[in-house]
Amino acid sequence: MADERSRYGLMVSALGAILLAISVFLPWYGISFTAAGIAAAQQISQQVVQEFGNATLQSYTSGLHANLAGLAGHQFAAVSAHQVLKYMNVTLLVIAGLALLDVMLPLARPLPSMPDGAGGSAVLLGAIAAVCVVFRMVDRPVPVEGLMSLSLREGAWLALLGSITMVLGGMWPRVTTAPASSEPKLQDSWSALSGWTPSA
Repeated sequence: MADERSRYGLMVSALGAILLAISVFLPWYGISFTAAGIAAAQQISQQVVQEFGNATLQSYTSGLHANLAGLAGHQFAAVSAHQVLKYMNVTLLVIAGLALLDVMLPLARPLPSMPDGAGGSAVLLGAIAAVCVVFRMVDRPVPVEGLMSLSLREGAWLALLGSITMVLGGMWPRVTTAPASSEPKLQDSWSALSGWTPSA
C-alpha cells in the first residue's frame, strides 16, 4: 500500500506540471480600454476629422464616438504568458519540465518500491512556480500609458492550480505502516478484567 500511495503522489505532481506547462499558452490577461483610453481615442479622431474631414466624415465619426464610449471596460483581446511574459514563461516551462522529469523517472522504473526521495523536488519546484505566478497575478504588465487595463484570465488561475497540485503531490505520504492488530490487546484487557481467557 505504501508503494501505491507514493505512485499516486507522483502522478498528482505530474498532472500539476502538465497543467502548468499548458497554462503558459492560454490567455493570462484580458485587455480592455479604460475611460481615459476611450477619451484619448475620441480626441485624436476628432482632431483628424476637424483637420482633414468633411461633413459626412464628421457625422460618421460622431456615431463612432458613441460606440467607443460603450467599449470602456469591455475586453477586446487576450494575451498569454507566452506573449507578454518574456522570461517568466520560459521559467515556468523549465520548472514544469524538471518536475515532470523528477516524477516520471521513478514511475518508469520497474521496481517494487519507490526510491525514498522520489518526487521530493516537486514540492520546491511547485512552490517556486506558485510564487512566480502569484507575483505576476498581483504585479501585472503595465498597459500603455494607462489607456488600457489588464484583467486576469483562466491561464493565470490554471498555472496557480498546477503549481499547488505539484506541491500537494510532492507532499503525498511516502510510507504508510500497517497498523498493528488491536484484537490481541482487547483480548488481554478483557482477560485481565474478567479473569476469563478464550482457551478456558
